Amino acid sequence: MAATDLPELKLLQLFDLLYDARSVTRVAEQLGQSQPTVSIWLNRLRAHLKDPLFVRTPGGMAPTPQADALIGPCRAALESVRRLTSWEPDFDPATARRRFRICMTDASHVALLPRLLAHVRGQAPGVRLEAARIDGNTERALESGEADLAIGYVPWLGNGVYQQQLYEQDWVCLANANHPRLRRRLGIRQYAAEGHVTIAAGTGAQLLELALARARIERDVVLELPGFLGLGAIIRSTDLIATLPRHIGETLARSNGLSVFRCPVAVEGFAVRQHWHARYHQDAANRWLRATVVALFGSGAAR
Repeated sequence: MAATDLPELKLLQLFDLLYDARSVTRVAEQLGQSQPTVSIWLNRLRAHLKDPLFVRTPGGMAPTPQADALIGPCRAALESVRRLTSWEPDFDPATARRRFRICMTDASHVALLPRLLAHVRGQAPGVRLEAARIDGNTERALESGEADLAIGYVPWLGNGVYQQQLYEQDWVCLANANHPRLRRRLGIRQYAAEGHVTIAAGTGAQLLELALARARIERDVVLELPGFLGLGAIIRSTDLIATLPRHIGETLARSNGLSVFRCPVAVEGFAVRQHWHARYHQDAANRWLRATVVALFGSGAAR
C-alpha cells in the first residue's frame, strides 16, 4: 500500500484487531462500537482493498491470503502512528514524572546506585529509580522497554543493543587494616596461604576462576557469599581476604576502613558498560539517563 492509499486509521485498527480476534462482536467491544458500525467499517475496508479480507468459518472469521499479506504493513503503519503521537521531543528532568528501571549487579548497588540516586533526586525530583537484576531476561527487557538500561559487564547481550564503556576494571584484594600477617604487599604465596571469602555471583567471577585455574592456585575458602552485602563488615572483623573488581573493592574499603592490595594473580580485566536497545536510542528520556550515567561514572568523571 502506498502512503497516499492508506485507509483511515480506525479501519487499520479494525483490521489489526480482527486479525487476532477473528470475531466482529469481540472487536466491537474492544473498540467501544456497536456491531453494525464495525460491520460497516469492515465493508468499507474490503471495498478499499478490493478483497473480502475475512470469511466466516466454524472457527470464526478466517483471514484471506490477501489479509495475511497485508497484516505486516498494517501493523507497521499503526506503530508509526503510535510513535508519532507519543513522541517526546524533549525531556525536562526538573518537571518529569516517570520511572527508570536499570538492570545492574549487586556490586553496582553498592558502588554506583547511591551516587546515581543522589544526583537524580537533586536534578529530577519527580523521577523514580528501580534496580533490577541482570539475568537471562535482560535483553528482552531492554527491547520491550521494561528496562531502560543495563549497567555492568554483560558480554552476552546480542544484536540491537547499543553499549557505551564507562570504566575499566582490574582486580584487587581486600583485607583487615590490622591484618596480623599482611603489611605493605600481598605476594602470591601469602595469597594462597590465607583464608578467603568468595562471591558466588557477579558477572566477572568466571574471569577470576579461570585465572586461578591457570595459576594452579586452590584457595582456602572459609566463606562463600551470594553477593557483596555484608562483605565489608566480614573482612573488617576477620583475617580473611577477598578478591574482587577494583571499583566495588575500593568502595567497600573506604566505607569499612580496609586495606587494598594489588591482586597477585594475573586476572583478566573487563570494562563496565551501559547498554540500551536500539528502539530507545533516540528517546529523549533515555538519552538523558545515559548522559547522566556517563557524567557520573565515565572514565573522565571524578571518583
